[in-house]
Amino acid sequence: MIHIAIFGLGEAGTLIGLDLLSVSKANGKELQLFGYDPAEVATPDGVVRTTTPEEAVENADYVFSFTGSVDATTALNQAISSVPTTAIYADFASASAGLKRQLHSTASGAGFKFCDVALMAMVPGNGIKTPAMLSGNGASELSELLGGFGMPVQVVSDKAGDAAERKLLRSVVIKGLSGLLIEAMEGANKAGCEAWLWQNLVDQFAVMDKNMLQRLVTGTGIHAERRYHEMVASAEQLIELGVEPLMTQSTVANLDKVKREGLPDVPSI
Repeated sequence: MIHIAIFGLGEAGTLIGLDLLSVSKANGKELQLFGYDPAEVATPDGVVRTTTPEEAVENADYVFSFTGSVDATTALNQAISSVPTTAIYADFASASAGLKRQLHSTASGAGFKFCDVALMAMVPGNGIKTPAMLSGNGASELSELLGGFGMPVQVVSDKAGDAAERKLLRSVVIKGLSGLLIEAMEGANKAGCEAWLWQNLVDQFAVMDKNMLQRLVTGTGIHAERRYHEMVASAEQLIELGVEPLMTQSTVANLDKVKREGLPDVPSI
């Protein structure tokens, strides 16, 4: 019998928890899920809801924490003296590498292993199939468990924070890109050319490959001066349309920095 305690019964904890139960039932695995959440959220079918975190972790083989980064430390500490020393504590929060390493240090001081889990896609629509990177002294063991339930996992290292570090560096691009799209479309809506701009962007991204991605960076080094003035004009254009150019002004500042300091190293293709 595998005993997993879940801290946080929100969207991610619920969806992954339900999939764990479903897969275990289909494969004849014996699994018990105990959940704790101080908020008034629904209890997923098959999860034993406890009134205290101590009850949830009693005799647990694994503790999965699905809180936000701001609550990650509180979640770990709330029942730390009750977590068995044989358990692995897995933190799924999108937190910084520094925080993950602090959590690892706290867990090690209490005598149990820790795993930094970085989910690399949205949980809705994926559930247990959400790709994840793992790091920490509990990563290898947790990889075997999650992999057995069908989760695509990659062990980065035995150093907590390495998985989070990689995820958040990628987030600079992925989440930053969404911010740029929102700002550009806000301006396009004001200018009445939203359909044209959206289709143009779709066409651009549809043909993007690794060579084009590399040229976006290396070309900036060559043409930093021209691109700087173009983006100053872009910011002015947004202001004329009544849009605050938050992302565009950051691009202007970045280009100014490239003019002064040059480009970071980019791997060759």
